Amino acid sequence: MKPSCFPARLALFAFALCSLSALTLPAQGQRRGAPEPPTGPWKNTSLSPDERADLVLKEMTLDEKIALIHGVGMPTDDPVTPENAPSNRGVGYAVGVPRLGIPGIDMSDAAYGVRSSGANGRYSTALPANVAAAASWDTDAAYEYGALIGRELRAQGYNMSLGGGVDITREPRNGRTFEYLGEDPILAGTLVARLIEGTQSAHVIGDIKHYAFNDQESGRTSGDAAIDHRAAHESDLLAFEIGVAKGHPAAVMCSYNRVNGDYACENKWLLTDVLKKDWQFPGFVLSDWGGTHSTEKASAAGLDNEQPGKFFYSDKYKEAVEAGRIPMAELDEHVHRILRSMFAAGVVDYPRQRSVVDPFAGFEVSRKVEEGGIVLLKNERGALPIDATKVRSIVVIGAHSDVGMISGGGSAQVDPIGGNAIAPPGKGATRWQNQIWFPTSPLKAITERAANAKVTFDPGVDPDAAAAAAKGADVAVVFAYQWESEGMDLPSLALPKYKNGDTEVDQEAIVAAVAKANPHTIVVLETGSPVTMPWVDAPAAILEAWYSGSDGASALGNVLFGTVNPSGKLPNTFPRADADLPHPTISKPTVTHFDNAASQEERAKGLPAFPVSYDEGLKVGYKWYDAENKPVLFPFGYGLSYTTFGYSGLSVTPGDTVKVTFTLANTGAREGKEIAEIYAALPASAQEPPKRLVGFSKVKLGPNETKQVTVEIDRKYLSIWDEAKNVWSLLPGEYTFLVGGSSDKLPLKATVSLQ
Repeated sequence: MKPSCFPARLALFAFALCSLSALTLPAQGQRRGAPEPPTGPWKNTSLSPDERADLVLKEMTLDEKIALIHGVGMPTDDPVTPENAPSNRGVGYAVGVPRLGIPGIDMSDAAYGVRSSGANGRYSTALPANVAAAASWDTDAAYEYGALIGRELRAQGYNMSLGGGVDITREPRNGRTFEYLGEDPILAGTLVARLIEGTQSAHVIGDIKHYAFNDQESGRTSGDAAIDHRAAHESDLLAFEIGVAKGHPAAVMCSYNRVNGDYACENKWLLTDVLKKDWQFPGFVLSDWGGTHSTEKASAAGLDNEQPGKFFYSDKYKEAVEAGRIPMAELDEHVHRILRSMFAAGVVDYPRQRSVVDPFAGFEVSRKVEEGGIVLLKNERGALPIDATKVRSIVVIGAHSDVGMISGGGSAQVDPIGGNAIAPPGKGATRWQNQIWFPTSPLKAITERAANAKVTFDPGVDPDAAAAAAKGADVAVVFAYQWESEGMDLPSLALPKYKNGDTEVDQEAIVAAVAKANPHTIVVLETGSPVTMPWVDAPAAILEAWYSGSDGASALGNVLFGTVNPSGKLPNTFPRADADLPHPTISKPTVTHFDNAASQEERAKGLPAFPVSYDEGLKVGYKWYDAENKPVLFPFGYGLSYTTFGYSGLSVTPGDTVKVTFTLANTGAREGKEIAEIYAALPASAQEPPKRLVGFSKVKLGPNETKQVTVEIDRKYLSIWDEAKNVWSLLPGEYTFLVGGSSDKLPLKATVSLQ
């Protein structure tokens, strides 16, 4: 990263100007004086990706095949070598076949924006965290989310994304919950499919990850997830199945953990039986970074590409092929899948070429996604929206809200333009597991929108001082946060205490003190997971803003002042306490590191396994709370609006797809968007939780407008997994459909017989 002391907007112009020369250069391999690119029958775009891959495969040597099934290290960290020299210095690179016109695969992390983009002076847009996109329940927004990432990957010089996270929220304290799309497989799978479509529209290889059951970070490389096949298919795997079937990702990344005894990246049931045979996935499987633990077992199980290095899939692999322990046909299938994906995604026909990232266009997309994903959890005493014509004094309190908004860490981390907002100028470099705050100032956004008010700031480190600052104001807006990162899990869903210099800040005490001092207190949460709220009754309003991205403050300001009507709904249940979770305590390994005397071979094979039981089975998220009759703080699918909506006239029409039709009315005086949710209760013989989400639609309505809405329900979403037959099965019987605006408020009900 190259931190800048320029203001953010000037920095953007500076980096754009520095990059203009890239626009004048012809495509890679076609510069003046360079030889013409290689040609061959595989260049015929009228052929299918499979036909083109086979034509290339026939021309490849054994060494060229081996080179395509592994990485060459992490170019971002390793010295420049002949192998990684053509790379864009990202997190992974697989050597192509230059003599045949097959480019290398240049990979970048890109969960909510392109990672490490500061290093090449082409800063990328930080979108709101994936969980915020999930909270929008908006398939079009999900596509735009992925398309922006795809465009900026190409502009940076990459041709493969390592985003597409869809592990459902079995464990909400998971440090990567913010990277995923919620607790329901149909919601998550539908949205990730659209995100992948968007990414690959830019001729970039898209992936879906982490396959599968990588639902916690504690001991992620050694945990052994135990789950029966029915529960697996109806929960975590269903999200992947929908994403693969509808999004057509070119790649699947297998996860670090074991599943029912075998590492995911050498698990034949996951990689071959389910993914490649049952789902007919035609693309390639690459390992998570360092997630490969064998040569012959992994190859036979269906792992196509080892990343980031070449411990198992280089010399050891070649030796196994030459010795006959790995059939040539097995190697050829791996190579075919990789080549086929490259042709399908367009990375051969549309070579990567660096250009200038347009961050202003990116900011607009980021802002709109955040506006759609902010969830209004509580709104009493007319607290929101703030009336800018009447309010005379506002105090903004806490969580560095004078300068920025926090982001999620780990491999998803995006470099903020100008550096970390809470660091001194020039000292804000992005480092692993540092808390990074984007320079998007809520204080500034609120001040700009409250032209007639005096707006002040209190850092929110002392409850008494914060209360005193809030007491005389017309409105108090207090910010609180819960930071998450890859490589760690949250100790609790409670708001954490944090250090401000030598002072320990108790955020819950700050919120309680401010709300007691000012009845017009608005709490804004910046979290990636659900948060518990022992203070929930005190403030007048609560907004969940998630990790809000590059232009989060503008989006938040628009919602606070009513320019935008909030329409987000929770993709995860907010429980009352950790004790109400299926597993109140996270399973953790007893062995967390290798003995200093351990050999490279021992380290590569991995730490001893420890059990991670998913004995809650089918009961994930709201299904758990429904089945166990546990009250919650805020339910799945919940979110308020500045207007109101009414439901009526439900009818259900059976068929190859089940059609659910109802009338939705905006019964208020303000335009708004309502997320209509459709649930189904299966016959008692199915032995399922009380209900499951089977469809949804986000509908825009003007004041007093009424629309008839029809949602088609895939019969698979009404089926159970038959373990004996290894198929989805719709049981004959009575199905009850429930429709409304939240999983706990479903006013419409109809029962039909399905066969």
